[in-house]
Amino acid sequence: QPRPTQANRVWVSDITCLPLASGAWAYRCAFQGACTKQVVDWQVRADVPKNLITSTLQGLLAQRPAQGIIVRSDRGGQYVGNVYRVLLRDAKAQISHRRRGKCDGNAQAESRWSRLKTEVLEARDWPVFSDLADAQVSVAAYFDYYNHDRRHSSIGYQKPYQFHQQQLNNIT
Repeated sequence: QPRPTQANRVWVSDITCLPLASGAWAYRCAFQGACTKQVVDWQVRADVPKNLITSTLQGLLAQRPAQGIIVRSDRGGQYVGNVYRVLLRDAKAQISHRRRGKCDGNAQAESRWSRLKTEVLEARDWPVFSDLADAQVSVAAYFDYYNHDRRHSSIGYQKPYQFHQQQLNNIT
């Protein structure tokens, strides 16, 4: 698929897990603008990933209209479930899943997790997060840095929030 050239045309999403000191896992979901690289909404929770994804999507849809937006993800059970599909259908958004057997179909979302793990997780001692609150605060700080301070070569070494705002100004 061609790379999106406007803000709020394509969102990408994926989940990953974070190790907690208790031996349990926290689950993290994020939605990111494919053109601007801005993380537009995210959550870190301790419950089942299916609930995490629908809850994150509901929060995003409450903030931003999704009519006509394409939402890309992998084919994980959380992303093909009825609740997720109905939320997107009711918002008049389109679902886009990678093809079976194609690991690069959700590369942008996977790359975001790789960066977070490289830039944050590897700098911390195992078991990385003391508890769920520590994971939530750490991810919030990282995404604030990611959106407002981290420069991306794919958007001309601009910061995602800044680039997103420029894209919105170009539309109006």
